[in-house]
Parts: sequence; C-alpha cells; structure tokens
Amino acid sequence: MEFSDVFDFSDYDRLIPLVTNSLWAGVLLALVGGLVGVFVMNRELSFAVHGISELSFAGAAIFLLFGFDVVFGSVIGSMIAALILSLLGDKSKDRNSIVAVLMPFGLGIGILALALYPGRAANKFGLLTGQIVAVDDPKLASLTVISAVVLTLLVIMWRPLLFATLDAEVAAARGVNTKALGIVFVLVLGLAVAAAVQVVGALLVLALLVTPAAAALRLSKSQLWVPVLSVSFALVAMLGGILLALGGGLPISPYVTTISFLIYLIARLIAFVKSKGVKEKAVVRA
Repeated sequence: MEFSDVFDFSDYDRLIPLVTNSLWAGVLLALVGGLVGVFVMNRELSFAVHGISELSFAGAAIFLLFGFDVVFGSVIGSMIAALILSLLGDKSKDRNSIVAVLMPFGLGIGILALALYPGRAANKFGLLTGQIVAVDDPKLASLTVISAVVLTLLVIMWRPLLFATLDAEVAAARGVNTKALGIVFVLVLGLAVAAAVQVVGALLVLALLVTPAAAALRLSKSQLWVPVLSVSFALVAMLGGILLALGGGLPISPYVTTISFLIYLIARLIAFVKSKGVKEKAVVRA
C-alpha cells in the first residue's frame, strides 16, 4: 500500500471550505475539552466521562431514530447520566460502580436505536466514531451555544471549584459549598461530553476530555500553565485530526486519538527525562 492510497491531498484547496464548520467546532471543543479536562483529571472523573458519553450516545441515537434533533438528544442523555452520577455517586467507589452499570445500558440502548434506524449508515456510525463533514450551520450554532454555557459556568466557578478540587476539606471549612460545586461541575461535564460526541464520537470522547489534560499535568503543576497546555494540546489534536481526515477520507476519530496519544507519550518522555535529570543533580549534590 502506497502513501497516496491512504492520503490524497491533491484537491485539498477545494476540500478545506467543506470543513470550515468542523474546524470552528474543533476550536470550540478544544477550548471546552481542554479546560474541563483539567478538573476531570484532578477530580478523578475520567471513568465518568466514558459513562456519560454512552448515555449521550443513547440519547442522540434515540432522537435520530424518531427524527428529532440529534444534538438535543445527546444533551438530554448526558444530563440524565450527569444527574445520576452527581446525586448517587458521592464516593469514588459508588461512582465507578454506577458508571459501570450505565455504560453497557447506554451502549445497548444506543445500538438498538441505530439498528432500528432506516437511514444512511454514515449517520449511524458517525455517532460512535465521529463525522468530519457532519457539522452543518445548525449543529455549529448548537455547539456554540453549549460551549458558551460551559465556558461561562467555568469562568464563574473556576476559583472555588479549583479550591474544592485541590483541598475539599479546607474549602468546606472556609464556607465553600463543595457538594453543590461538585454537582454543578458534573452537569457542566455532561454538556461538554454532549458537545464532543457530535464531532469525535461517543467511543473516543476521552481523547478530547482526558488525554490533553493528562499530558499537560505530566509537564506542569502550575494552575496557569496546565489549562493553557491542555487547551493547546486539544487544539493540535482536533485541528490536526480534521485536516488529516480530510486527506485520508476516514473518520476523524482515529486521527484525533492518535495525535492525542502521541502528545501524551511525548509529555511522559519529557517528564521522565526531567525527573531523571533532577535525580542526577541530587545525587551529585549529595
């Protein structure tokens, strides 16, 4: 197999305008995913992201089956999952068990709805793997509204949420309502997942909401640089994935996940080299 069989950039100048909306959606999702991902990692909610995405997929698939707005269905599914997790999963152990129950249920209901859907196969599997040209003007408008709500809530709650995340007991002692913040954040996470599912698909949403932040935390502990790096990594993965998918003619998700994974590997390598250098200096000083 030759390179040209996998990638064909001969008509790239004419194809770029076809994904303008996807590129803008990628920017929005990278901004949302990068910022939300910082709290997802620090609050140990990585597994919850996957559980919410399964119900988001189920909601989108059911709405697709009955001819309703897919984005709205995705939001409904995410909000149901977020409410269940926030109200019943106070402890990490309880939350993990609830997610383990939600995941197969959501996936099963979603697959059933897709099996009954009589439309094009691309619409079916796009909910699982993402679609590069599926972001039309109405969907971009919906994603913009969802992203604006998520970012506004994050700006309002950033400092108390960060305080509650890093030291919940001290935050509670100083009057921060950590329980209410936790519930609101899980709902914000649900909105972020619902937005991401529309582009990267339900199965691979972790590549946007977890991997960039995980890579950023390997490189820094700064409260400023971690979100900056996380958003930057998410932007590279999203925009790079879209542009590569355009030339490759394949779903966007394999490219986004591969770029995210490579960024994470590089971040781990840099962190390893830095830690090794610090240890060597300590040995020399000793």
